[in-house]
Amino acid sequence: MTNNHQSSEIGSMESVIEKSLETLWSSAQESQHDPIKLLGILRRLEGLHQEIRDTLFQESLPGNRQALYVLLKDIEANGGWPYIYRAKLSELLRQLTQDDLDKLLPNERSQSSQ
Repeated sequence: MTNNHQSSEIGSMESVIEKSLETLWSSAQESQHDPIKLLGILRRLEGLHQEIRDTLFQESLPGNRQALYVLLKDIEANGGWPYIYRAKLSELLRQLTQDDLDKLLPNERSQSSQ
């Protein structure tokens, strides 16, 4: 396979991925006021990330040191390992007001005041 052919295939693949990302972003924007739908999108993305990592990526890892070195250099040069940040429940709770907490946990407040 020639370098021009490989470059063409990579460019085509990147174009498909970019269009898919644009479609996904549009879906997220349409759901911007619906946290349940947005959470669903995030869960699907995380699931896809995990599936690609645990199957296709693991199977494609180089079998020799030189190729592994090239891969590691690419990871280092291009921003590190892809990571999907997971918000902690405590971070989400910080955004709630005391009134919100009282509505969510009405029994807790009445028990603590007794």
